[in-house]
Amino acid sequence: MSMASSCLFGVLTLLLLVVAECNPVNYRDALAKSLLFFQGQRSGRLPPDQQLKWRSNSALFDGRLANVDLSGGYYDAGDNVKFNFPMAFTTTMLSWGTLEYGKRMGPEIKEARAAIRWATDYLLKCATSTPGRLYVGVGDPNVDHKCWERPEDMDTLRTVYWVSPQNPGSDVAAETAAALAAASIVFRTVDPTYSNILLRNAQKVYQFAYQHQGSYSSSLGSAVCPFYCSYSGFKDELLWGAAWLFRATNAVYYYNLVKSLGADDQPDIFSWDNKYAGAHVLLSRRALVNGDKNFEQYKQEAENFMCKILPNSPSSSTQYTQGGLMYKLPDSNLQYVTSITFLLTTYSKYMAATKHTFNCGGGVLVTPNTLRSIAKRQVDYILGENPLKMSYMVGYGPYYPKRIHHRGSSLPSLSAHPQAIGCDGGFQPFYYSMNPNPNILLGAIVGGPNQNDGFPDERGDYSHSEPATYINAALVGPLAYFAATA
Repeated sequence: MSMASSCLFGVLTLLLLVVAECNPVNYRDALAKSLLFFQGQRSGRLPPDQQLKWRSNSALFDGRLANVDLSGGYYDAGDNVKFNFPMAFTTTMLSWGTLEYGKRMGPEIKEARAAIRWATDYLLKCATSTPGRLYVGVGDPNVDHKCWERPEDMDTLRTVYWVSPQNPGSDVAAETAAALAAASIVFRTVDPTYSNILLRNAQKVYQFAYQHQGSYSSSLGSAVCPFYCSYSGFKDELLWGAAWLFRATNAVYYYNLVKSLGADDQPDIFSWDNKYAGAHVLLSRRALVNGDKNFEQYKQEAENFMCKILPNSPSSSTQYTQGGLMYKLPDSNLQYVTSITFLLTTYSKYMAATKHTFNCGGGVLVTPNTLRSIAKRQVDYILGENPLKMSYMVGYGPYYPKRIHHRGSSLPSLSAHPQAIGCDGGFQPFYYSMNPNPNILLGAIVGGPNQNDGFPDERGDYSHSEPATYINAALVGPLAYFAATA
């Protein structure tokens, strides 16, 4: 070998080593952990195959104050309250991720279905327990948030909340319908009977949302606001719910409903509150993948949204941190990052199916790979490729948040501390401690860094340190996508 070729070989080897070292992201591991997280959020009687052993049964008598059984479902974040509005969105996103990326999940598909079913079993109870009522939450958030206690010890009043024709809640009802409809497609071949039950109830709940229009924030006031107020109104949920029922049934009735809901807002965000962008991408599939011209409007709206997200687009309204993270809002920013990332990978997937491209103006041509690259950058940032080299997924990588704002994780488990810890008992010495949480909530994605890519890792800093089901739910799909394509 000549000296020149020897040098070239050495440079190439070095480059390969650098590339290998710079790309340590293990999407498959992150996918498994992102789903395991949901076990840590379970409410109710835990099954024998529960893997996060530091959790135990809790809130077994939820619903008793209304003489119904509302046990089960998920605690939304680091507290012990069941808020159905974000829980239903979590379920819709888990279902959408499973529909789009299930074939890429490998053995994790079973865990994804289990995570969905834990929510839908509960949502079905909420929809069917009392005629004329849709139960929408359990636990008084104003009382719960004053306590720092394990869900297993909970002694706060488990107030039950519902909407009805007299006190409507079109937003929470239409989101519940979306969740049940999306899940019905997930279970269509593996459990047709369950799938039919889900779809039948999705249709009933949507009918209620549409016939008795009004916001659940107005009906329930301080029980849901400011925690999960429906700031964007309920028209976005009516569109989203109808879009999911159309996808589940292919019925002209829902197509007409979608069309009748008229001109939409075109925001630059997608979240548990604002569903317009998600509905546009969902409906655009018919135009892109099926070539159906009746859905051209939604393709255009989806592309307008993408142009508001892309950093080099003339119509971009999205900030990025110096480290490359999309930055939307200071409170729990990663919820927007994961939800928008889901739309980026999914629209990229639809585009790739027909080799579609579009233009954001100013000569900015957008290809499937344009969207995929932005999405990958966000996922990689969350998993540790950032200025702090911090993974924002608990238990993933060598360096991750140790003091998350989460009651169950920060307090000793029942087996380690069998004595009850009361409402005030958890603050000293646990909440205010600088020690790492004793229980690792594997897979939990926290609110994330600030706009300067900083992260103090403080338990009291809930805007950045609190995990939530909807942050994780939206990232499951993209993780499966990159696990299969990396």
